[in-house]
Amino acid sequence: MTISRTDSTPEHTDEGDQAPPVPEPIPLTEPRDGVPPVVNTDAGLRRAARALAAGHGPVAVDAERASGFRYGQRAFLVQLRREGAGTWLIDPVPFEDLLPLNEALSGVEWILHAATQDLPCLKELGMTPDALFDTELAGRIAGLPRVGLGHIVEALLGLRLAKEHSAADWSTRPLPGPWLRYAALDVEVLDDLRLALISLLEESGKLEFALEEFEAIRTAPDPAPRVDPWRRTSGLHQLRDRRQLAAVRALWTERESLAENRDVAPGRLIPDASLIAAAKAMPATVPQLLKTPGFHGRAAGKEAPRWLRCLQEARNDDDLPPMHISSSAPPPARTWVDKDEDAARRLNTAKPRIARRAEELDMPIENLLTPDTLRRLAWRPPADIGPESIAEALSALGARPWQVRQTAPIITVAFLDPEPLPARRSSSRS
Repeated sequence: MTISRTDSTPEHTDEGDQAPPVPEPIPLTEPRDGVPPVVNTDAGLRRAARALAAGHGPVAVDAERASGFRYGQRAFLVQLRREGAGTWLIDPVPFEDLLPLNEALSGVEWILHAATQDLPCLKELGMTPDALFDTELAGRIAGLPRVGLGHIVEALLGLRLAKEHSAADWSTRPLPGPWLRYAALDVEVLDDLRLALISLLEESGKLEFALEEFEAIRTAPDPAPRVDPWRRTSGLHQLRDRRQLAAVRALWTERESLAENRDVAPGRLIPDASLIAAAKAMPATVPQLLKTPGFHGRAAGKEAPRWLRCLQEARNDDDLPPMHISSSAPPPARTWVDKDEDAARRLNTAKPRIARRAEELDMPIENLLTPDTLRRLAWRPPADIGPESIAEALSALGARPWQVRQTAPIITVAFLDPEPLPARRSSSRS
């Protein structure tokens, strides 16, 4: 089956000059070669590697995880499709790694949708691309209003993908047939989608922008370990006491250890809201704990001593965590007028001008320049503001060369001649 791009350009007719209706997307329900068997043996993995190495052109890649069900973000199915090789569904669970596939695809461009979601779990399996094309990011830079895979496929290829299994528990074995069909279809269209997006980007002069972004994603270093990861507990802002923070820290750490040991998503043991509720109430007995929202049922009763120990540790803890950790980030922009009026003027002048440039380029402002980058630069600009110093500062903050070329002149002018701040309303009552 050859997929062609649907041309929905309106054409005038003799009857009232009304455009014809846009054709309904064609449902894509079956892979062109059928649903392949799942590879879960060494012999099958070697066959897949040989076939993919003998194929031609880029390779479409996708991975399915079990977020919300299992601990961590590892892959439970890897899908690949390459012209001349067909589609391959790989169960990574029986294998220590997928290095044979990585070697077979040496020098081959990978096509992924939302690559930053899948690259970490693929890297855990020994798979890293030598070149990358991200269809979601390409859609953003091209200026498409909606960039989910289904939306882009519908807009550019005139096809409709079903997405009903995207949040399934992919650690299920054996994987149901409808799930495998869905997984195979996810890589079915990526090559055609890449060609359509390249055409759009070339027409608008933004292909080089996209290629720089893809390379930045591909070569990005692994993120540094997060300081105090327990501070990401949802609802932590509700707490106003350091001992309550110590309680969340103890409960979160214990939940994390138990979740890893049982290979289950932490939130399935005890949700974040319940950790916060326990930290507020600080129950000291099993009956008190079981009255706390989220701590109910047989499992909660069985594990009650574990959670009560955490709360007791927090009561006795002499090393209480600070309410806030130091950060190199600027303060909230709403406070800048009082803290540094010049910085506020720089930001208020540059921000709308960057937004106008993003609108001219037909892309989201965050893809032209991240808000954090602009805030950091406005808060602490170079001592001598000029095109070169602003360009150097943007590069140091992680902006890509194309972003520097587009925004450095705008920021330089804005910082050298910032506009006055709007008059502040008086808070006094007459």
